[in-house]
Amino acid sequence: MLTLDQLKSAASDTQDGRGTSLDMGALLLRAYELGDMINASAPVADYLYWKAVVAEDEAAQALAVRFRKAKEQFADCERFGRFHPDYHEAKDKVKALEAELDALPSVSRFKAAEREVDELLHETAQLIAYAVSETVKVPGNERAGGGCGSGGSCSCGSGGCG
Repeated sequence: MLTLDQLKSAASDTQDGRGTSLDMGALLLRAYELGDMINASAPVADYLYWKAVVAEDEAAQALAVRFRKAKEQFADCERFGRFHPDYHEAKDKVKALEAELDALPSVSRFKAAEREVDELLHETAQLIAYAVSETVKVPGNERAGGGCGSGGSCSCGSGGCG
């Protein structure tokens, strides 16, 4: 399993004692090695296993098809916002199907494995960024503090979001 110490070592090995970077070839080689280490990690193996289980789970696949159709119907309603006559019904149907999907053991284990890989990749990105400078910003997958101007749909009820 990939450890943070291995990542730190890989990040620090790409710099000489003065903090200047080595040649591009050496940097690319270390990047490929790091990618191989991540691909060989336990979280990635777990993720790939559960991804395959979900792909073979007939109940999950049938629910996923119903969920996608419900999302498409909701997207049609969402264009007109909460004033569309079917908006709340379509939204509730999407939420119900999503909860039904999440209740399946294969899907919940897959999502947990996916979060673990995401955390590993985020920690890796942080280590690389901070090896350059402590002030480098590393985006995460946390949801932004939503609202009307966040670029997505929100449920603020103002009527302008959808």
